[in-house]
Amino acid sequence: MTLSTEFVAGVIAGGILGWIVDHVFGTKPWGLIVLLLLGCVAGFYNVMRASGFAGSRPGRRDKADP
Repeated sequence: MTLSTEFVAGVIAGGILGWIVDHVFGTKPWGLIVLLLLGCVAGFYNVMRASGFAGSRPGRRDKADP
């Protein structure tokens, strides 16, 4: 449930920001299209980060780890 919420939040945020950009600058529909795509990318990144898939690199360790 959390992973789907992460993705949907990115898409909704991109859509809202795209609509605002189109409304303010009169660039219909390009702002909405571009920011929806960026919202999808951000949603995928958030899902990967939350699931641990895009975590730290295998060869990298913190100094605190022995």
